[in-house]
Amino acid sequence: MNKKQKNNLIRIIISALCLTVIAISSVEGVLRAALYLVPYFIVGYDILLKAVKGIKNRRPMDENFLMATATLGAFALAIWEEAEGGRGDFLEAVAVMLFYQIGEWFQSYAVGKSRKNISELMDIRPDYANIEVNGETQKVDPDDVEIGSTIVVLPGEKIPIDGVIVRGNSTLNTAALTGESLPQDVSAGGEVLSGAINLTSPIYVQTTKEFDESTASKILDIVENASSAKSRSENFIARFARVYTPVVVFSAVALFLLPPLFSMGVLNAPPEWSVWLYRALTFLVISCPCALVISIPLSFFAGLGGASKAGILIKGSNYLETLSNVKTVVMDKTGTLTKGAFDVDAVHPNKLLCEFLHKAGGKHIHEDNDALEHMKRDLLHLAAHVEKFSSHPIANSLREAYPDISDGCEVENIEEITGKGISAVVNGKKIYVGNEKLMADIGAKWQYCEREGAVIHIAVDNEYAGHIIIADVIKPTSKEAIAELSSIGINAVMLTGDMEKVAKKVAAELNIKEYKSELLPADKVSALEKILLKYKEEKYLNIENLIDRVKGRKSDAIHKVAFVGDGINDAPVLARADVGVAMGAMGSDAAIEAADVVLMDDNPLKIPLAINIAKKCMKIVKQNIYFAIGIKFLCLTLGAIGLANMWLAIFADVGVMIIAILNAMRALYAPRMA
Repeated sequence: MNKKQKNNLIRIIISALCLTVIAISSVEGVLRAALYLVPYFIVGYDILLKAVKGIKNRRPMDENFLMATATLGAFALAIWEEAEGGRGDFLEAVAVMLFYQIGEWFQSYAVGKSRKNISELMDIRPDYANIEVNGETQKVDPDDVEIGSTIVVLPGEKIPIDGVIVRGNSTLNTAALTGESLPQDVSAGGEVLSGAINLTSPIYVQTTKEFDESTASKILDIVENASSAKSRSENFIARFARVYTPVVVFSAVALFLLPPLFSMGVLNAPPEWSVWLYRALTFLVISCPCALVISIPLSFFAGLGGASKAGILIKGSNYLETLSNVKTVVMDKTGTLTKGAFDVDAVHPNKLLCEFLHKAGGKHIHEDNDALEHMKRDLLHLAAHVEKFSSHPIANSLREAYPDISDGCEVENIEEITGKGISAVVNGKKIYVGNEKLMADIGAKWQYCEREGAVIHIAVDNEYAGHIIIADVIKPTSKEAIAELSSIGINAVMLTGDMEKVAKKVAAELNIKEYKSELLPADKVSALEKILLKYKEEKYLNIENLIDRVKGRKSDAIHKVAFVGDGINDAPVLARADVGVAMGAMGSDAAIEAADVVLMDDNPLKIPLAINIAKKCMKIVKQNIYFAIGIKFLCLTLGAIGLANMWLAIFADVGVMIIAILNAMRALYAPRMA
């Protein structure tokens, strides 16, 4: 609770105590009216000042004007009743202002608490970076650290800038970045993102980006700018309030004037000015649009915060609203559904050579499983040593599959053969690692393999030794993500630049019925255009949309299409989709910039989760709109015909606002996945 909220709460409590004392006292007459003004001004002076400022600034039609007019009018009515010899109800006028301020305080506290929760969640920008100068660690401003500098991150500190670990092993807490509660182990050579918290041991990180371009800074920039992109629902409420407020003010004036004038002129009856003034004032209190004006933006704000907490950054409430209407998710394959990094998928030694190189107690290699595994390891051993100094992704995969290359083997005469492979002498044997062309050049009779993936052939002294299959491995959660999308009625489509047989295999494993392969970046855009056009045409089957089209009015398709990708070549497609979703942790900067939604941990399961969060948020928004407008119009009708008093007016204003705010706060919590 901030200082302003504490002061307002003190005012409310003092006013309530004064009101209670006056209500139970036996004071009468002018002194009674004067005493009631004390708690009224204590609790409502700021509302009166805001109303006056609104009139001076020629923007009078707001909730402050409505509340000031209604409560001062109620005071005037009570004074009139006192003058007529009756007992004026001053309590009602003060109570209306008091309960209105209680509602305002509750709203301020709720918004402040939600902002605090999100601020704490997003408090990932570090204040300093440690650099080594003459063997000593010094704290410097992260903005002053250049790319390629080595920084030291001690246990308990946040990583200030993206980079690669050059020394040290540790465990990181990445919950604020990815929403993943499990700590992540890191070691030398591993990439780390700014905003992660180092938990166990010091690590030395060579920076790869400037501070402003690092992950933490980009996340904060996205979150800070998210509120500027308004949804259609928010824009509707803003337009509604601008029209609604003057309408109800003039309606209240008409309610006060017309019935008495009708009674005098037509019915020749007493005008009953006090009765209709009371109804008009009640009408004004009921009409205050606080519940709508406050709860709808708060619902979106909470929804964006709930998504951020789950490691999903949505760049604006307009994208949140669009995401809730997604019916088709188009996905890239590499880096989105698959890891985007080559792994050794299979090792197939040549059995004839195995028999020649290894005998195990008279048994042939293919009859001895242990010996076969030994030969697979030997094949990986040879390939990894030959590729020892290569930076090619396939070489990295071979080294990861056989990490023990520091085993003392002598590797000499390394020669790269352009477009074919590489050769080297390992422990006196000439080893060739490459494609079919290289095998043909040296006369090695290579074997065809039907398995999908890149086939790396190995020959020893011109004799074929076998081959290794390198493939892009499907992410562990991809199949579950597709199943989850299907369960919520969303169609999944895969677009990839990979070969047909690879795309077909991945689509079959993930149960994706529609896919297109061997696409260039421009082809992906064309393919997405066809999907968008398909649903754009289908929407006109709806008679209302068809009428809109005939009349020349713009009609947006209810069936929205999302594209999920991670590479720089996906940026045009991400920008073209109704809503673009980028894999953030491993995605390219261009993809993240072009996307409307960023998934921070590259987990495909976050795709259906993001859609579920959007659906939940929009469900809450609609609930608040229907509830607030419905109760308002019901109570306005009751007030106009004299069946509602000021106490019901307080509920219609403050009560509805509090209920709507409590409902909006539910959006702060992401729905659980099945």
